[in-house]
Amino acid sequence: MKLSPKTAQKIAKTLIWSAALFVLVVLVAIILYILIKGLPMINWGFLTAIPRDMGRSGGISSTIVGTAMVTAVAIVIAVPLGIGTAFYLAEYTKEGMITRIIRFSADSLAGIPSIVYGLFGYIFFVIYLKMGWSVLSGGLTLSFMILPTMIRTSEEAIITVPNAYREASFSLGGTKWQTIIKTVFPSALRGIANGIILSIGRCIAETAAVALTAGAVLRMPTSLLSPTRTMAYHFYLLATEGISMENAYGTAALLIILIFFINVVVNAGVNKFMSKGK
Repeated sequence: MKLSPKTAQKIAKTLIWSAALFVLVVLVAIILYILIKGLPMINWGFLTAIPRDMGRSGGISSTIVGTAMVTAVAIVIAVPLGIGTAFYLAEYTKEGMITRIIRFSADSLAGIPSIVYGLFGYIFFVIYLKMGWSVLSGGLTLSFMILPTMIRTSEEAIITVPNAYREASFSLGGTKWQTIIKTVFPSALRGIANGIILSIGRCIAETAAVALTAGAVLRMPTSLLSPTRTMAYHFYLLATEGISMENAYGTAALLIILIFFINVVVNAGVNKFMSKGK
């Protein structure tokens, strides 16, 4: 029996909406479950105290600082390199062997498991460069891991900028660099910001790579060469080893709140920047 185009469209629309609703329900259920379990654990003492007795007692202040330091190192290195490479691919080169190699390499690196990045960071940064388990080793490893994401998301955002914008800038006497800075970059900023948010979220949520490079020390890191434990790895150890499920849920809830807060702040900053440019 052949369906009419109108019936087929209704069925397809129903299936698409059902899939989207199912994903939304699952996501909300997971987040609510973790928040219900974890929010009662979050208080001032939990946020400011050093973990004690392997994490059974105390707070998670050192893991918060460690996560922030490792993520900051990774973002400071990967974001300029990723955005610069994306502009090179989208604005300064024509489609050819070099661009295809760079894109293929970025796509291939994006699919490598994080444990492989961790092994690379352990061999190269921890052992060969003798940085030891440290914030710097972990941050550098994460920068390699998120670089493909920054390149591809930034390039896609730049490509979507209409060529009419560039032509208008050139017709007014703008140079290539002026066109990129004054026209292309502001227009692509929202897409680039989404890439930065994804990269920050991946850094904060990473466990395998930082476990092999940053270490698992619970004391407060005092420099880039200090070993540290990130929040995600701390949560993983608390949960899998049965040390303290209450503190594990509290850490997980704080991770969700932190990632949500970063999304809101970055998007608000982008909106404010773009509103000023209008």
